Amino acid sequence: MQKTTKNYVINLQGEKEPFSFQKVYRSARRVGASKKVAQKIADSIKKDLRIDGIKTSEIFKKVKKQLRQQEPQAALRFNLKQGMRKLGPTGFPFEKYVGKIFNRNGFRVQLNQHIPGLCTSYEIDFLAKKGNLLYIGECKYRNDPGGRTHLDTALANYARFLDIKKGRFFQKTFKNLRIKSLLVTNTKLTSRAIRYSECVGVECLGWKYPKNQGLEHIIDTKELYPITILPSLRNYLAKIFVSQNIMMAEDILKLDIEKFAKKTRVPLKHLIPLVREARILLEKN
Repeated sequence: MQKTTKNYVINLQGEKEPFSFQKVYRSARRVGASKKVAQKIADSIKKDLRIDGIKTSEIFKKVKKQLRQQEPQAALRFNLKQGMRKLGPTGFPFEKYVGKIFNRNGFRVQLNQHIPGLCTSYEIDFLAKKGNLLYIGECKYRNDPGGRTHLDTALANYARFLDIKKGRFFQKTFKNLRIKSLLVTNTKLTSRAIRYSECVGVECLGWKYPKNQGLEHIIDTKELYPITILPSLRNYLAKIFVSQNIMMAEDILKLDIEKFAKKTRVPLKHLIPLVREARILLEKN
């Protein structure tokens, strides 16, 4: 009897794993592709598989190219993970972007606060308050493909939180509030980081965590896409936008681009494609 030959993919960690037709299909469907288009794309990828394996990054490029040809809006949404990695090279743009997300969800946000703890003082990425709930937020940004947020980050985050809670500042200023630690990352969290954070009562928000309520889910459902999701965004322009507190694709559509071009001396031809892409992404006529 002839053995069935399995086709493999090589993930971002360089490890082999069996090809999953459903994973490709679901990834296309998640960004809004029709069932017909998602099926066609998954079939096409399956035909291109090699016995010695194909890199997941290559699969990503193939899926994105086919989406761009057939469903442009889905292709832009498919760019989200890559767009999140472009919120760099430092973590500060990511912190500002996270702050915007919490603002849109009804929180009053303060970024980069210097808070004394019991033993030492800390620079907190953000404080987010709504009602009697106050989050002490820590952002962990990584721009390496396949990066993970590990247990050591969760341990350091909780240790910092405990020292801050014992400090006089919070006992005096926010003593009547429900204070919680929140760890936000643009990557997946390892299972150990998740187990530890759940055990000590720390909330986490990352890629595909919590299940069906992860960072990408919040962004997609509320269309809170970062400006870096737009393919025509140039690096120098991203820095200008961040300095102007323009963090989301929807902000581009609120601009008078002619006035903005004169004010910042940015060529109008660099702004027009961004407006066009933002309109496609957000389905604005």
